[in-house]
Amino acid sequence: MNSNMAPPAADNLRDLLSQGWKSKTVKEEIRDNFSRMLASGEDLYPGIVGYEDTVIPEINLALLAGHDILFLGEKGQAKSRLMRQLARFLDPYVPYIDHPDLPIHEDPLAPISSLGRRLVKERAPEDIPIAWWPREDRYAERLSPGTKFADIIGEIDPAKLTGGVSMSAEEALSFGLIPRMHRGIFAMNELPELDDLVQVGLFNILEERDVQIRGYPIRFDVDVMILFSANPATYNRSGKVIPQLKDRIGTIVQTHYPRERDQGIEILQQEIGNDLGGEYPVHVPLFMYQIIEEITNRARQSKYIDQASGVSARFSLANFRTIVASARQRGIVHGESPAVPRISDLGHLYASSLGKLELDLMGTHQMTERQVLDSVIAEAIQTVFSEYIEEHGLAEIAEIFRGGVRVEVGDLLPSSLYAERLQHVPPAWDRAFEVNASENEAMRASCVEFILAGLYSLDKISRSQKHGKIHYET
Repeated sequence: MNSNMAPPAADNLRDLLSQGWKSKTVKEEIRDNFSRMLASGEDLYPGIVGYEDTVIPEINLALLAGHDILFLGEKGQAKSRLMRQLARFLDPYVPYIDHPDLPIHEDPLAPISSLGRRLVKERAPEDIPIAWWPREDRYAERLSPGTKFADIIGEIDPAKLTGGVSMSAEEALSFGLIPRMHRGIFAMNELPELDDLVQVGLFNILEERDVQIRGYPIRFDVDVMILFSANPATYNRSGKVIPQLKDRIGTIVQTHYPRERDQGIEILQQEIGNDLGGEYPVHVPLFMYQIIEEITNRARQSKYIDQASGVSARFSLANFRTIVASARQRGIVHGESPAVPRISDLGHLYASSLGKLELDLMGTHQMTERQVLDSVIAEAIQTVFSEYIEEHGLAEIAEIFRGGVRVEVGDLLPSSLYAERLQHVPPAWDRAFEVNASENEAMRASCVEFILAGLYSLDKISRSQKHGKIHYET
């Protein structure tokens, strides 16, 4: 269903009944729409890469089973994106009783509040106004740290008490996010960080579908799908989540990082979108994509980094945007179009990387975050370069340097300087790097830096650095 379509033409309960509208619970609604889209072969989770055989089948079964879901995984594994995407299985619009004193979007055929039931009982259908709640407003989420009981469950409103409303009356209550999402989806990020009292409130909703505020039980049959996210290191720690709440979560879906580097590159290309074009375009050779993603892979395997915290996919994206920005700056300054990222652009990754890596403080090493990042980058360059050697041979790739060449590299040096040092490019380069290195100075400069950095990583050439400039010698 198209969420941009106009709502049905019914503005009172009589019109709604005449159209044959039937009530559904939110999970029935999701299951019916999901089943229809599954049968028609639609793309169920647009933009989700690498989960086709692992995560997505588990989500599908949870939706068909009508379960509340916990997404369990480390940071940057698309947990929030997946939760938000489940809203696409809601109807484009659902009707509700349009009355200013109703705190929730009441189902016209099955109201749960005393005022809603009274309106339906005492008024004629044509006198009960109907409005339509759009799909995009039926999803709400909250981050656990700092969340109070009143935020998501509710509280007694002192202003209503001073206005003469009895404390024992339903009207004295101010509802939190979950009751207000009646007939919608509510997502709670980082579940283990929730206060125990709030967890008890969630348990009551999952178990009894009721709301209890300050000892006043309100037997609301709250209709809401509840989603959670959590990190395994905290979720599995004793005492972080009360056992009763764990027991009531219908399905746990375990997410993971991309299993293949190509999947990570696909995510990068998807996220960057059209940002490589424009007045100052940037062309990124495949080996630079591979190095950026390999840096993330190496970080996820590093003994110096706390793997319980994880290394987010946002680490790759931030680093990729940094090398693109560095290349674009060079293109603007030197009039190179398109600009091409180089190995020297990796020197700016401190700004986009530091703070996204958490060091393993329990280890015996004494490395700083910058030293760890330098090590990870060096490993990534060596890994990717070794793959090119394995496929194309070191002799052909290094041919141009046999006579002895001294090359200065830097992120702000014009590509023409590289061309002066290297008057020709071996035909093997065009085959090896799948780029027009022999025709494009900027691409040639990027290839040259890659080969120099790769040869240095294998101890085939020497490197010296002074005043921020790097010199390679063969």
